[in-house]
Amino acid sequence: MAEPLAPIPRHQPPGAARPRRQAVRAGVRVEIVTVAWMSVEAVVAIGAGLLAHSVLLTAFGIDSVIELVSGGVLLWRLVTEARAGSLERVERAEHRAAWVVGVGLSLLCVYVVASAGASLLTHSRPDSSIIGIALASAAVIGMPILAWRKRVIATRIDSAALRGDAACSITCAYLAATLLVGLALNAAFHWWWADSVAALGLLYWLVSEAREALEGARAGRGGCRCEDSTCEA
Repeated sequence: MAEPLAPIPRHQPPGAARPRRQAVRAGVRVEIVTVAWMSVEAVVAIGAGLLAHSVLLTAFGIDSVIELVSGGVLLWRLVTEARAGSLERVERAEHRAAWVVGVGLSLLCVYVVASAGASLLTHSRPDSSIIGIALASAAVIGMPILAWRKRVIATRIDSAALRGDAACSITCAYLAATLLVGLALNAAFHWWWADSVAALGLLYWLVSEAREALEGARAGRGGCRCEDSTCEA
């Protein structure tokens, strides 16, 4: 979930426009990778989660769908700037997407509490998911690399949107780490409760994401924020 792009300077020094265009195109490429990964992550996680009856893995996949919506809007914004188009229409789309993301994350929190609670009460035993473990391992490694690349490009074009999206990628890495721990405990020790407990652990990140997304929607920006004060620009 991303904050608005910084305004494009009207008066730039000679030769300044070309480096910015190159950086924006680099941003487009990194967002294409993000959207492609989130698409795969969502399909694989939800499918594997349903097959394994894993609340944890299914919730991770649903969160990936929500992140995909936000990433798609940011990609559109960057492509629009790369083509020297107006961002006004994309601004409106981003505002609507921020509300969709905020509400979606709030509903996801409710789903996790209800499903994990029911699984604990009924002693539901999810199956082990090697696919889920592999997916989580890849995300733990790949998301920090993507976040680093986004921050580099964001600095070059002074984009709060990309800095915010980098924060989202780091959050995804934390979610993946929680997923990996829960799935690994269930696979190694057959601790049936590990899946549901780890799913409840996701709430630490999901509740924060939902709150930021809703605050961002009310303020007219995306949800994920970085710690850099320039992100408020």
